[in-house]
Amino acid sequence: MTSRTVFLDVDGTILDHGRSIAPSTITAIRGARAAGHLVFLSTGRSAADIHPDVRALGLDGAITNGGAYARVGAELVAAHPMPLAAVTRMTDYFLEHGISYFLQSDDGVFADAGVRSRMTQMIRAWGNKVDPQFMPRFRDLGEADLAQIAKSVFVSDATGTVAQVQAELGKHYHVVPGSMPLPGGSNGEVSLRGVTKGAAVLAVLAHLGRSADDAIGIGDSWNDAEMFDVCGVGIAMGNADPELQERADEVTTSVAHDGIHNAFVKHGLIAA
Repeated sequence: MTSRTVFLDVDGTILDHGRSIAPSTITAIRGARAAGHLVFLSTGRSAADIHPDVRALGLDGAITNGGAYARVGAELVAAHPMPLAAVTRMTDYFLEHGISYFLQSDDGVFADAGVRSRMTQMIRAWGNKVDPQFMPRFRDLGEADLAQIAKSVFVSDATGTVAQVQAELGKHYHVVPGSMPLPGGSNGEVSLRGVTKGAAVLAVLAHLGRSADDAIGIGDSWNDAEMFDVCGVGIAMGNADPELQERADEVTTSVAHDGIHNAFVKHGLIAA
């Protein structure tokens, strides 16, 4: 059997927004790797902000920051931080329009006191739907090295903010809806145009000398769309946006109903 390369989103795919990983997911990942398949994370999170239970899975590498960085084992195979001018243009835009945001680098997540307070309030509003560990482990915005920023995440009380940012920044940036389960409003992610999980998947596969035709990408968020496009099989979780499900080749069950395990069985990575 051909060894496959699998790329897994984290929040909403491996983890149900900060909660524990389903036993079936752990069994599936470890079983696939034992059978000779390679399994990588492919997350929008910073490398410094990956849940410890996910790290404990012991995977073959990780794409992080929505594709800005990629590692095979400990080896860095892709790194695309924003130029300082692009960071300044983006943050000036958020400040001008009163949009709350935080910044991510490979080393951490950075926000001012107001944004940290707002995120804490959001976690409380979510109640028991979201584990507090889902919230990024923020450092003060003043600590950020603006020459090493990979992406930003913005949060707004207005439902149309993602479309607004796409229209006004989309010429130079890749803007997608975010995956935070807000009680209202909207959120999104901004990275450099061309910096996507799909581009990072291709960088990992080129480094490994493996074919995209044999790759499988599984996710539930709009930052997974380009990953679906480049992998031989793109699989949306059952909890993904219906429009994103249409972008994928197929749909598995939700994160709460053994989605990864069922996809792995279907594609012969593990036994039923």
